[in-house]
Amino acid sequence: MSVGTELLLGQIVDTNAAYLAQYLSALGIDLYWQATVGDNLGRLTDELRRAWERADLIVMTGGVGPTEDDLTREGIAALLGEQMAVDPALEAHLRSWFGRRGQTMPERNLKQATLIPSAQALPNPIGTAPGWWVEKDGHVIVAMPGVPVEMRKMWEEQAVPRLQARLPGGGVILSRTLKCIGIGESAAEELIHPLIASVNPTLATYAKQDGVHLRMTAKATTRDEAEALLAAFEPRVRELVGDYVYGVDDETLAEVIGRHLRQRGLSLATMESLTGGLLANQITDVPGSSDYFRGGIVAYTAEAKVAHGVDAAIVAAHGTVAAETAEAMAAAVRRQFGADVGLATTGVAGPGELEGKPAGTVFVALDWAGDKAAERQKWNTTRGENKRRAALAALNLLWRAVRPAGGA
Repeated sequence: MSVGTELLLGQIVDTNAAYLAQYLSALGIDLYWQATVGDNLGRLTDELRRAWERADLIVMTGGVGPTEDDLTREGIAALLGEQMAVDPALEAHLRSWFGRRGQTMPERNLKQATLIPSAQALPNPIGTAPGWWVEKDGHVIVAMPGVPVEMRKMWEEQAVPRLQARLPGGGVILSRTLKCIGIGESAAEELIHPLIASVNPTLATYAKQDGVHLRMTAKATTRDEAEALLAAFEPRVRELVGDYVYGVDDETLAEVIGRHLRQRGLSLATMESLTGGLLANQITDVPGSSDYFRGGIVAYTAEAKVAHGVDAAIVAAHGTVAAETAEAMAAAVRRQFGADVGLATTGVAGPGELEGKPAGTVFVALDWAGDKAAERQKWNTTRGENKRRAALAALNLLWRAVRPAGGA
């Protein structure tokens, strides 16, 4: 159950529900219902009552903050007919939390130090809002903050161990995802068609922003048995789509590329036009990227490109949106930073055309010690999506070059 009017208004995307759904599945807990309710005590209590009547476990996110519209505690108390009271230990912890930061705790935060008789506090080491673990009449309620980073830490470190201690040996559902790039969902499904009918493990395709995901899901009595099923099944899937698989589960394309660059002792530099620094941002999102990333340049105009080493004659002959210009940008930035590989993007983000080329026209290029490669892409989408896809296309080009089976 996700609590918060901002979710109903679409002001915040509920990523917590998807995260918890996957985690519950991995624990072997069947998730049958999801609900979203606003910051209204009557409707929240009604939704809790329905959940209580049909489920053993209720997992809640949101509504445990200090403001008047944070009503999750009050809703649980109303459901169970119990009174909230300030817990002295929780109050002391909260006041100490503010004191360590040189602040005086606002009195409204005192509601975060309350409990009911059926509740235990779930510690929150990175925020002020503790969660609640509630047990009564064979039911469990887990109430956690809505802030994803706080919720995930509390869930994994506090709630999951408590749940695992209560679970019977009823089975485990385990999933593993192979991430693919350079292929569409329908084409990927065609490749894996011989395995689509598999019952255990199952196999399904999902189109995502970072490519196509192939999710393999196994169900078994124990985790070891489920892992064995996946271990036997995965090679069969990779045999069908191996050239497109770049990572597994939470691995990002930039992370995988960084690992290959580090292993091969290669350095990288970027020059960007339409992506405006988005490519360098994704590369540097990876911890330790300073091991291989020398730096980046955003050369947004023709003059800026020339000022950073692109031959003016190439720009004059081909324009700023061209394969030749992209290759010249990759070569120039490689030389400027003394890197082994230069990577570049240029194109028309939109919504209007540029140099007679329509919005969504994109060129990405790399230069590896003078060995060049460039690709053209064309999309019919929004400005922001054109930029995102261009950065991904550049990373895909780089990945194909530096992966062990590839080469410049």
